[in-house]
Amino acid sequence: MSEYTVSDLVAEVLAACGVRTAFGISSVHNIPLLDALGRRNAIRFISSRGEMGGGHMADGYARVSGELGVLITSTGPGAANAVPALVEARFAGSRLLHITSRSATRLLGRDTGSVHDVPGQSEMLAAVGKACLQVHRAEETFGVLLAAICEALSAPTGPATVEIPVDLQRLPVARPANLDDLTIPLRPPQAPSPTDLAAIEALVRESRRPMLWLGNGAKGATDGALRLANLGFGIVTSWNGRAIVPDDHPATLGALHGSGSPRIEAFYDTVDLMLVVGSRLRGHETMDGTLSLPRRRVQIDVDPRAAGRTYGCDLFVRGDAGLVLEALADRLVAAGYAADPRLHADLAEARAEAADAYRQTLGPYHDFARQLRKALPSDCVFARDATVAASTWGHRLVPLYNPRDSVHSVGAAIGLGLPLGIGAAIAAGEQGRKAVALVGDGGFALSMNELWTAVQQNVDLTVIVMNDGMYAAIGHMQDALVDGRRRYLDVLSPDLSRLADAAGIPCIRVDRAELFEEAVSRAVAVAGPVLVDVDMRAIGAAPAYWSWSPPNSEKSSAPPR
Repeated sequence: MSEYTVSDLVAEVLAACGVRTAFGISSVHNIPLLDALGRRNAIRFISSRGEMGGGHMADGYARVSGELGVLITSTGPGAANAVPALVEARFAGSRLLHITSRSATRLLGRDTGSVHDVPGQSEMLAAVGKACLQVHRAEETFGVLLAAICEALSAPTGPATVEIPVDLQRLPVARPANLDDLTIPLRPPQAPSPTDLAAIEALVRESRRPMLWLGNGAKGATDGALRLANLGFGIVTSWNGRAIVPDDHPATLGALHGSGSPRIEAFYDTVDLMLVVGSRLRGHETMDGTLSLPRRRVQIDVDPRAAGRTYGCDLFVRGDAGLVLEALADRLVAAGYAADPRLHADLAEARAEAADAYRQTLGPYHDFARQLRKALPSDCVFARDATVAASTWGHRLVPLYNPRDSVHSVGAAIGLGLPLGIGAAIAAGEQGRKAVALVGDGGFALSMNELWTAVQQNVDLTVIVMNDGMYAAIGHMQDALVDGRRRYLDVLSPDLSRLADAAGIPCIRVDRAELFEEAVSRAVAVAGPVLVDVDMRAIGAAPAYWSWSPPNSEKSSAPPR
């Protein structure tokens, strides 16, 4: 084929935007797109076993690389299979571009029963993503594609879909002149107004024990947060904001919240101002808004819809988190501000006591976080499914040192830990780093087919399967909500050692708690995929992930404060 087509344009635009890796499945309605990608040979294409898995891989890749994740699917059922991945990417604010197809233009909207045609596909994809844009004419492709890329990359970031009918993919199109020196027309970061900055400064200067709560929207604000920490601010992060300030920094609580640790809430009672930066104060981390936060609060977010969305605030400031915190630090340094010098010591004491109290609720798994951290390289990427192990010790007690070291199920769905880990590991491998994924056996069962993607691509990933033969979190909820009537929990899973044999990869079994570190160390030393089978039936039952506030408690039904 000598003509320059719409598919050639798509492949060239992706490469010009710095895309190095894409994920998805070849199908009848995307053959022209993937053929153009292959002929140009500038982008590595990872063939997943399902569109859902491919979407989670693209998501994990985007989170660790900080770049655009790309998923390519086919019409109808293929696009529908990607919906769970788009839902999670929307929860996580991931920079994800989904390119899919539509039926030939002469068939659109006619419901003729043509192959894969699904009436309402665009509405379905728009409902679960940040945007869904359509190409109606070949000449629109360049502009529509750039618009979708801008949507995915512009704050608040999130997944954007482009739909290109299969017949248009083959059509010739003029190559845009500015493709040789392409600049993505992103909106500049939102600067805060001088009035808002003056108002924040006034509130901080009235306080003696201020604190930052850093969420996903503050991942680019590390420098400003550290400057404020040097002025005496305390820090806590959301689970999706882990390690914006490294967990070994003396000013941070890390992510010790969620289940309502009494010790942390008592510490918050001594804090006279909290700046919530780029965070939704999600339900899992605030017990659906019942966690007692400091009563005076400032909310900083680039999205004006965030104002008062969960907890109320004394002041809402619209602006890029990094710009706001840097400008605030400039003002406070010029004013000679310093917080209570005892705040950091009190915070460190609260963190140590809360962590110790929390470990005591974990039964035989009380030492797993320490063992895991010791077994991993300091820059290892840590991916997590929505398993009990992650929701207890994984999110809170495993120290992390860089915001792109942490990837987890923000939407709390199970089944995505393995494919998220694969995408994260591919990005980590490009950076010379290792990756580990922590999953439950129930979640592993939902996506174990993607293990063969990891094997085919020789992905450097250690997969830790917490194996108890049941949906433990649901069992804990049934204990609390329906008087312990446990139903429909059993998960019959394959023997993981035999599964690993079938895949041609190592499997290391752990049946005693004290052997966990050794097993993970051995697994991480292997180049390529490895399974670690943690036999929880031998070690002991999983702890409930709400240690202090079960879901039927009086507090959990209270309104946000």
